[in-house]
Amino acid sequence: MSDFKREDLTPEEKAKPYSKYFYRQPVPPAPERIAAMEKPMDPSKALPIERINDLLNPGYFEVESGWCILPNGSGYIANHTPMPGVTVDMVNWWFAWHALEDLRYKIWWPDGHFAISLSDRDRAKVLDPNRSMTQKFQGLIHFVIENIGGPSAQKIAISFMTPEDVGFDMSRFKSPNVGTIVAANGASLLLNPPPGVEARKAAAFMIHFIREIQGGIEFRTRFWMGYHILNKKPYFLLPHGVRIPDFAPAGLARHNVYEYANLASFLPKIYEEQKGVVS
Repeated sequence: MSDFKREDLTPEEKAKPYSKYFYRQPVPPAPERIAAMEKPMDPSKALPIERINDLLNPGYFEVESGWCILPNGSGYIANHTPMPGVTVDMVNWWFAWHALEDLRYKIWWPDGHFAISLSDRDRAKVLDPNRSMTQKFQGLIHFVIENIGGPSAQKIAISFMTPEDVGFDMSRFKSPNVGTIVAANGASLLLNPPPGVEARKAAAFMIHFIREIQGGIEFRTRFWMGYHILNKKPYFLLPHGVRIPDFAPAGLARHNVYEYANLASFLPKIYEEQKGVVS
């Protein structure tokens, strides 16, 4: 696969019982969720990364879905995805289970997810029956190839973190404030940049803040492009004078809307079929 576009499955992949999710028609997001990403939001309404603990507060921010370029040139994305019928256990299971083979990553969003891999050491951790479900992804690195709406597919190293790593106030990190988180520092690289576009590594910090709601859970997603969190503190990593282009947060925002709408549509069923086991 040189151009990283959707291709048919191999015979071995087709034989897997969950290959059916690759061929089903993806479930589209609600129109209003797509519309929220059509133009930039007011940057003054973005959540500063330094105030990430505010996600533990009850209620919602004024803008839960949108994207923008912040005054310092970094990119910001917020996305809100209700998932009826989904539980916290299902979310934790998914982020452990799907990392073990390409097909599991492909079925999440077949048009934009192409490959996933782990180091041998991290694979052993995922398969270790003595580790909790969150320990099967938090602290591990997923290497993925996907198209997140830019000019070409990207290879991304996703370094997942614990709530403590992120810097959350652990005295407040409990239900109903939060169910679980999926948070990571990311480092991405364009694989086939078009002429005139430099293939430089890009840093971002992401968090999917999952909270239980009536009848299911909700993802309150945030990306800060140009940042990493290290030693529980955010660090701004853009070179002086660099501004992230609009297409980067705009494309990732739309990608995020589509991939999580599709995941929500089949996660309860595949969790039941796999009996919540990681293997």
